[in-house]
Order: sequence, then structure tokens, then C-alpha cells
Amino acid sequence: MNTRRFRPSSRLFLCFAIVMLLAGCSSRPPAEQVAPPPTQSAHQEQDHWIRVADPLEAFNRRVYRFNYYADEYVVLPIVMGYRKVMPDVAEKGVSNFIDNILELTNFSNSLLQLKPKASLITLGRFVTNTTVGLLGLFDPATELGLQRQDEDFGQTLGFYGVGNGPYLVLPLIGPTNLRDSLGMLGDNTLFTGVDPLNLDDHQTREYVFKSLYGVDKRTRVPFRYYASGNPFEYEWVRFLYTQKRLLQIKE
Repeated sequence: MNTRRFRPSSRLFLCFAIVMLLAGCSSRPPAEQVAPPPTQSAHQEQDHWIRVADPLEAFNRRVYRFNYYADEYVVLPIVMGYRKVMPDVAEKGVSNFIDNILELTNFSNSLLQLKPKASLITLGRFVTNTTVGLLGLFDPATELGLQRQDEDFGQTLGFYGVGNGPYLVLPLIGPTNLRDSLGMLGDNTLFTGVDPLNLDDHQTREYVFKSLYGVDKRTRVPFRYYASGNPFEYEWVRFLYTQKRLLQIKE
């Protein structure tokens, strides 16, 4: 699931999403006790206003179920172990470092979307955090009022009129769509091409960075599969993801 810092309207939307989906987190049911399938009439009543183009729904639902098991029995235990052994200050430093490195994609996509102000803010953040923030381990730029400008290539494609395409649920990644999948590929190609950490020549460094990136990304997401007890969880996740992306593209 996507975990980056949100701008004001996206933060409001995230609060709405959490209220709708995570109300049951404090009393999470056992793994075997997932939400029952909705009746056909109830499904039709809910679906009329949260409908999203999902021609691959049968496949997506199977992947969604796979992601539940992978998250519950592999990813979350690793994340919990990471948080247990990492001091809070070190965990925050890792998050800041990763955010600083990924300013590369924010800057590039801000330029592509013809956003000079966002581009200058992102450049200022990178310079400030790389120098004063000790290679990005700290985030003095935010304290100076330079707020993070989250942009990705999926948003860039949307800015130029590329539609969502069919909704997708990808293994381990979660909800996305065809456009945003291509966007992830574009951002990854850019990062790999520039290679700011010289990962290509250091396989151990590459493994460590990608592992930390994956774990850090999951630590920022409060979502737990089937925690809400909502029989329409799949539909709500699909709807909320789609609406969140529309808001991000419009900003």
C-alpha cells in the first residue's frame, strides 16, 4: 500500500479512509475469521456508488487474499521485529534517509508536470537535508517550512491525460491500476538509471537498501487486511485508492 506523506487534502482523505477501514483494528479477528461474503442484493446496493473499472476482479481478489497471508505471516513479523530492535531515533533516521534519496523522483516529476514552485521546494529540501541534515538522516527542511512535494510518474501520466486503466491488485504491492503500474516502472527506471547510491556496483548495499526500503514502507501503513470486519473491504480499498489518486493528480 502506498505510504508516502500526504498533502492537506490527501491527509483529510486518508483520515476518512482510516475511519472507514480500520475501526476494528483494536479488536482484530483471528486469521481464519475473515469478513463473510456479502449477499448479492447488499453487494449491488453498495456497488452502485463505489464502482471502479475492475475487469480483472476475480484475479485481483485472489491476489488480495494472497497479500493477506503474505502480510500476516511474513511481512508483519519482519516489520515487528525491525521496530523492536531499532531505536526510534534510528528508525526515524532510516525513514528520513529514504525520503531524501527519493526526492529525485519528486523533483523529476514536478518538472515534468510543469510545477516550478514544487520543483524548487523539492530541490531546496534535498540540498538542506543532504547538508545540514547529514545526508538525509535528519529533516531540517520541514522545520524550515519546506514541505515534501510527493510526485510520481503515475501522477505525471495522469497530468497529461492518461486514464487510470483497469484496477489491479499486485502481489505484495497491493492496490494500483495500469497507469500507476507503468508509473512505478518509470520511477524505478529513473532511479536505477541515475543510481544515486551506486547500487549497481555493490550488491550487498543494494540488498540492504531495498530491504530497508520495503520494511520502512510497510511500517508507515496502518492498514491491516480484514481488520475492519467490513464485508465490502475489497470494494472500499479499491474505491479509496482510486479517489486518493484522483486527488493527488488534481493537486
